[in-house]
Amino acid sequence: MNFENKNFILAIVLSMLIIFGWQYFYAAPLQKKLEAQQPATQQTVETPATPGAPARPAGTVPGAAQSAAASRDEALKTTPRLKIETPSVTGSINLQGAQFDDLHLVKYRETIDPNSPTIVFLSPAGTPGALFAEQGFIPATGTTAKLPDTKTVWTAPEGAVLTEAAPVTLTWDNGEGLVFSRKIEISDEYLFTITQTVENKSQAPVALIPYGRVQRQDTPHVAGYWVFFEGLLGWLDGGLHELHYKDLAADGAAPEKRDTTGGWLGFTDKYWAATIIPDQTMPVTATFLHQKAGDRDIYQTDYLAKDALVAQPGATVSARDQLFAGAKVVQTINSIEVKHGIAGFDYMIDWGWFYFLTKPMFYLLDWLKGMVGNFGIAILLATVLVKAAVFPLANKSYASMSKMKKLQPEMEKLKQQYPDDKMKQQQGMMELYKKEKVSPLSGCLPVVVQIPVFFSLYKVILTSIELRHAPFFGWIHDLSAPDPTTLFNLFGLIPWTPPNMLMIGIWPLLMGITMWVQMRLNPTPPDPVQASLFNWMPVIFTFMLGTFPAGLVIYWAWSNTLSIIQQSYIMKRHGTEVNILGNIRDSLPFLKKKTAN
Repeated sequence: MNFENKNFILAIVLSMLIIFGWQYFYAAPLQKKLEAQQPATQQTVETPATPGAPARPAGTVPGAAQSAAASRDEALKTTPRLKIETPSVTGSINLQGAQFDDLHLVKYRETIDPNSPTIVFLSPAGTPGALFAEQGFIPATGTTAKLPDTKTVWTAPEGAVLTEAAPVTLTWDNGEGLVFSRKIEISDEYLFTITQTVENKSQAPVALIPYGRVQRQDTPHVAGYWVFFEGLLGWLDGGLHELHYKDLAADGAAPEKRDTTGGWLGFTDKYWAATIIPDQTMPVTATFLHQKAGDRDIYQTDYLAKDALVAQPGATVSARDQLFAGAKVVQTINSIEVKHGIAGFDYMIDWGWFYFLTKPMFYLLDWLKGMVGNFGIAILLATVLVKAAVFPLANKSYASMSKMKKLQPEMEKLKQQYPDDKMKQQQGMMELYKKEKVSPLSGCLPVVVQIPVFFSLYKVILTSIELRHAPFFGWIHDLSAPDPTTLFNLFGLIPWTPPNMLMIGIWPLLMGITMWVQMRLNPTPPDPVQASLFNWMPVIFTFMLGTFPAGLVIYWAWSNTLSIIQQSYIMKRHGTEVNILGNIRDSLPFLKKKTAN
């Protein structure tokens, strides 16, 4: 294998490593290493765990491992509730425990069918896949007053409905001189603000410690992509902290604690998140933990204030925190961070280690979509803009390729002159390259340049809820899903669904064809190894990208088409013959043989 072949193959291998290897082999291990270097802290407040919950160390937020209910509907019917009604969410708050455990995201549906069910996000404790949140107080050392817990039934104003325009205040009297109230507000689509107040009518001071928690019961199904994170996460002490379910549930794994002032913590899915947000000026200890309740896995993120609130006789004290429960819409997340001063809130959206590429790519697509009204068209326009931005580099590359094509007769002479001496051939080729100032890797450069753009677009399409169920035209109804057609059932004419690896739809085929045609602009490599690689690479990419999001495949096919036009123009300008059909014929053995006859 000569020098040119080795470098060509090396360029392709390195390009693929950039796409699929960076985060899996480098970023993820580095993140774990950084997390392991962060010191854990312990809270020293003395208080028992909630009765009926799995055993937990003293000084921690209550757990809640109720027995499983028969169904979600049954759990909702058997508890008193306060209705929630906004343009973004509907559901209810459980007045038993004042838990946020029933939430539908009405702007989003399970499938692209407009009549499919809306997304059910929060569900009551004990039901399959339960996810809920609550706030409260635990007693500080020396305090024996009766406090509300998960069994406490709060009182709501008769006929009250929580809306963006109408906050609701819940009340509860412990019968011993303490009156508790919780004012609940909702704003910014998915942000709940909870202000807890304690009025002390007794004759003794009461010391209370605020807490908040989000609990998930049962291990959820995660997509398994290394491109984005799903699990427990939080912005704590000025940094992002992430924990996978499997790591926290591993044998011997202990709860993880962090001291912080400001930030947030909770659970993130691909498109949704539920996070508790303490008062940004209050020092707290945040905890990530896993417990077993029978055969169920219980995951919890919670915070516990480091300092107690002391309500003197005749006085009132209050604590305020917030809960985000909803879709990770970029504009909404950014607005909440700025408006409410929540540290690191934008890190809830996983832009990845290449955020300097992925964030600009998203904002570019979002801006273009706002202008043309379709994310598919936005992808096409963004491709044109990217091509324009790298035009000088591409121009230099294609010009070098044109010169290399002119060198083909000279290279053939070298092979005839030294038919059995590969070293002499390589030395002669290198002298030609140096004399004409061309690079043997020039043909790979346009592909390599596409890799960062490809990856950033891949990340944006997979993780941004804005592109979820975003249609294009024709049969593409969801740019974030693969092309639903496939060659192997004749694009739907045969009533058979092939296995996933054979889902090679129309757009993947167009991508493969355009890639193959673009490579035919270059002369057929004289070396059989390189020629074979040229021929098979489009086929490999077609199968590899067949199951990728349609938006990404559309980008690649369109980018190839623009590259064909651009390269043809530059080659003609440099006086190089553009013989696509001839090169196609030469690359196909059966056509070449027929022509020779």
